[in-house]
Amino acid sequence: MKNLSLIIFLFIFSTSFLSVSQNISEQIAFTSSNPFSFSDVINNFDNLDEQEVFGELVIPYDSLNPNKKYPLIIGVAGSMGWKSHHLEYLKMYQDLGFATFELNSFKSRDIKSTVGEQNQVTTAAMIVDAYKALEKLSDHSLINKEKISITGWSLGGAVTLFSAWLPLKNTINTELSFASHLAFYPPCFFELENMEFSQSPIHILIGESDDWTPAEPCNNLVNELNDYCNIDITIYKDSHHGFDRDGGLEINENGYSFKDCMFTLTSEGDVLMNYLNIPMSNALLQKLGFLFCASKGVTIGGNLEARNQSFEFAKEFMISTLMSN
Repeated sequence: MKNLSLIIFLFIFSTSFLSVSQNISEQIAFTSSNPFSFSDVINNFDNLDEQEVFGELVIPYDSLNPNKKYPLIIGVAGSMGWKSHHLEYLKMYQDLGFATFELNSFKSRDIKSTVGEQNQVTTAAMIVDAYKALEKLSDHSLINKEKISITGWSLGGAVTLFSAWLPLKNTINTELSFASHLAFYPPCFFELENMEFSQSPIHILIGESDDWTPAEPCNNLVNELNDYCNIDITIYKDSHHGFDRDGGLEINENGYSFKDCMFTLTSEGDVLMNYLNIPMSNALLQKLGFLFCASKGVTIGGNLEARNQSFEFAKEFMISTLMSN
């Protein structure tokens, strides 16, 4: 009888626990667009071709508090699409009580990877995607629109970083802002004519030995922007691109190494070729511009110490920027 009572108690306890807290997920779709460049957004935003985009929203729903609004983290994958380590971060955030949104800019456009091309789905298009997702999710009944952050890796890191650049942000949406921006190994090899960024916290995590998106330009950019915005950087020693992945180092023969590149980003959103100062305003001109400084073949792979540190930092960053008053 005592054993039966214990079994009943454990069953009631477990089912009650499950009913109190569980993740719910739904696919969210919205209308975005397909700009090639930042200048397309800044100068022609209202005339861009429309693009339907979707993503997966996961909310740690509490049945005892069904009207609770959750802080949200929008995740943006790199040029190889969503990988297991990206999803590990989202799972960690969910376990901490955050809602997450897996932005699917590639799948929405039937693209698997942009490695070696960087023009099939552009940073500009993905930034528009991110803001259109922000607009859509801000109206969700279970999301706290004042507490929505963005994070991304490599290409997604560029989206995360430059979604804070005010010439872009203010063109797309002047009313809503991301509460924070956590960018993993983004491309920073730009000299900016306009240094205006969001005042929300921005942080870059990057490997010291990254030869895909090198650390030194990011460090220089952060130093230049310190007087203009709330930005900081963490550089992990002996770490390459994708330091937070599982597994060792490997060579990606198709990836562009930008370690010898430095482009000018004008106030109008044009990225100028080295030396010629010609805007890389389409795929052909971009490929030509890359020939002046970039080379194929990059190193990518995990560093266990940096991986552990970056997960811990990401956790603390999101708690401090989204859960504090």
